[in-house]
Amino acid sequence: MRLTPATELEQRCSRLQGQMADAGLDAVIIVQNADLFYFTGTTQSGCLYIPAQGQPVYMARKEFSRARMESGLKEIVPFGSMKDIPGIVATYGYPEPKRIGMELDVVPVSFFERYRKVYPNAEFLDATPLIRKVRMIKSHYEIHLMKDAADQVHKVYLKAQEIIREGMTDLDVAAELEYTARRDGHQGLVRMRGFNSELFYAQIFSGSDSAVPAYADTPLGGLGLNPSFGQSAGLKVIERNEPVIIDFAGCVDGYLIDQTRVFSIGPVSDRLRRGYDDMLKVEALMKEIAVPGAVWGDVYDRCLALAVEMGYADSFMGAKGSQVSFIGHGLGIEIDEYPFIARGFKDMTLEIGMAFAFEPKVVFPGEGAIGIENTFYIGDDGIIPLTYSSNELVILEP
Repeated sequence: MRLTPATELEQRCSRLQGQMADAGLDAVIIVQNADLFYFTGTTQSGCLYIPAQGQPVYMARKEFSRARMESGLKEIVPFGSMKDIPGIVATYGYPEPKRIGMELDVVPVSFFERYRKVYPNAEFLDATPLIRKVRMIKSHYEIHLMKDAADQVHKVYLKAQEIIREGMTDLDVAAELEYTARRDGHQGLVRMRGFNSELFYAQIFSGSDSAVPAYADTPLGGLGLNPSFGQSAGLKVIERNEPVIIDFAGCVDGYLIDQTRVFSIGPVSDRLRRGYDDMLKVEALMKEIAVPGAVWGDVYDRCLALAVEMGYADSFMGAKGSQVSFIGHGLGIEIDEYPFIARGFKDMTLEIGMAFAFEPKVVFPGEGAIGIENTFYIGDDGIIPLTYSSNELVILEP
């Protein structure tokens, strides 16, 4: 078990306090698991109180003993009820806050109302943009964990070459690859911040199923096993000369990596082959223009324009009518972090330390999907790939 170093936690909380000062917040209360893990190093139930100045106070409800063991924060105390929070905070000499930030994008309304009763005279504001800005710049420690996750997805890639064969179902392939990742330490859960966004390890499907749209905000969907979770691997049988999509999210010690590779038993059609090569051209353009200072939305616009120029206006990033408005997404603890290489993000720029997945794909209903996905980070010397499995479309012998 790898524990987040105390120095990491201190730097993260300090950076958030800098954001809070700019926003005029007296305190931020954090309760969502992903944010708790980022700022405390654990997900034990409770809340983290970060004052504008001074040490953060982690109030752990369940399980305090584990919170004390797993978190490197200095101030960790047990508590049993929200009404205890003002008294606990007061013991540290912190004044009653007048402007409080919370994660209003993810906190349930009923939960939020209970916190408002704790501080009835305070103004509550959304702290999520501040938290996301802190989390979008990865430390060397975080990049190291993501590199370990890249090693994991490479093992999945190698396993896929061994096991994919004609007559297997998509679910058979998914089970084998999930087993490989789990044995390598994958935690099983892939966290997403978006409401009703759900993902289990990966999206794995073949042929026409890979072109079936679904409710998820992703370019590919898949039928899934049933309407309860109508995406990813189903019971379709893999045949020759069709794409087998392995879109896999590796995870090591809480940190994610995202990689898509395409396999086929025998060659795919000329249209799919050309589509694959063209998506590599879109990725190449991104690597050329995604430099520090580049506007997120501008990178999206130029890559989209290239795809349209090559003839994919109705198939790029989804089937016509189901296309998504992004090509890349940040990732770390969650798979939908900042930055977004997406439509409309015109006021935010790429910075050193950002990590993101870039996934140009095209979808042809009735035939299949094709494309590539790699994860990168922006270092001092420019954009650096984290995933490293071969970008070649893998043609397996029948």
